[in-house]
Amino acid sequence: MRDFEQLKKMTTDFYSIKPDAPIALEEFGYYSKEEWIRQGHIRENEDLNKLFKFERLANYYLPGLSGTTAPFIPRFKEEIIGSDDTYEIAKDKAGRTVKYFKGKRDGFMPQYLDFPVKDLKTWKDIEWRLDYNSAERNEDVQRDIIKALPIAKQGYHLIQYIVGAFMYLRSLIGGEEILYMIYDEPALIHTCMKKWLELSDYITAKYQDHVRIDELLFDEDICYNHGSLISPAQIRSFLFPYYKELIQGVRNRNNRLALLDKNSVYKQPKGYDLIIHVATDGDCRPVIPVYKEIGMNYMSPMEVASGCDVVQIRKDHPDIRIKGGIDKRILAHSKEAIKIEIDRILPFMKKHGGYLPTCDHGVPAEVPFENYVYFRELLREYTR
Repeated sequence: MRDFEQLKKMTTDFYSIKPDAPIALEEFGYYSKEEWIRQGHIRENEDLNKLFKFERLANYYLPGLSGTTAPFIPRFKEEIIGSDDTYEIAKDKAGRTVKYFKGKRDGFMPQYLDFPVKDLKTWKDIEWRLDYNSAERNEDVQRDIIKALPIAKQGYHLIQYIVGAFMYLRSLIGGEEILYMIYDEPALIHTCMKKWLELSDYITAKYQDHVRIDELLFDEDICYNHGSLISPAQIRSFLFPYYKELIQGVRNRNNRLALLDKNSVYKQPKGYDLIIHVATDGDCRPVIPVYKEIGMNYMSPMEVASGCDVVQIRKDHPDIRIKGGIDKRILAHSKEAIKIEIDRILPFMKKHGGYLPTCDHGVPAEVPFENYVYFRELLREYTR
């Protein structure tokens, strides 16, 4: 196993897209753990990092701006509002009404029945939950800064995790409802986005009074299996003005921090540009050149079932970092199929650098434990 200094070098090599550098081993996540426990392969409290000999990048995630829902403080009270033998209907922490299979909330996409923002009045009803000045929010961020400071001084790559602009709007308004609101009430979308920018800029600036932000990770989910859910023109009109202002503000504050304290190594650039990471399910290929307009230089998780082939994407875009792209269906199929896929992807991607091989989403319960162990053994050949 590598020591921390070696992990820091591996991190720099990945973000620098260094050709033929050792590949780090991590995973997107698991929906298979419960099944593997039931089958007796792992214990309830099994440390999967240790079991699979993961060597994760030296990354640290800065909280405070949610990830997949609007960053409300306080959050809505979660409560069950109806149920039968098969389903539960609940109000979730983001103020949405959702329908779940009974007892299966984790790892399953609910049916979304209702969203908090329908018009200007309902926006005004919840806007206060996004107030950057709230005492609770500021207490949280001060606590998080105190926790982050010693980690930054060790040389970790600091990632500000942010709910992406489109994901934020989906959380507030609903995926289908946005498509109508773009035409019916475009001013309301801009009003919501101004609040997203105000809060995101405030929280990042609070951190940047003390530490350098090395990466902005936007959980966007703007694509489905046939491409983008809204047009490039709509992306540029409704999302990009706010992205551009936020990203430029982070860049400016990073530069100012480095100039004001040249003796603090952790406040200086790490040898690569600010990382702009956009995460989206579905077929991301049509939006890669669009998001490059705001400086996007890292994309994940490259969903194979939607047509994303990381080898071809690397050929088309040699300048971006890539994470994901391992077909979960092949992991469920056979060891022979896994070997063919790894031999197709890994030699090429390692040669070019800037790649983290993970399942293209959470490892599903259908993946046999033996197949996954074999997959991990094959990947270890590329860690040297």
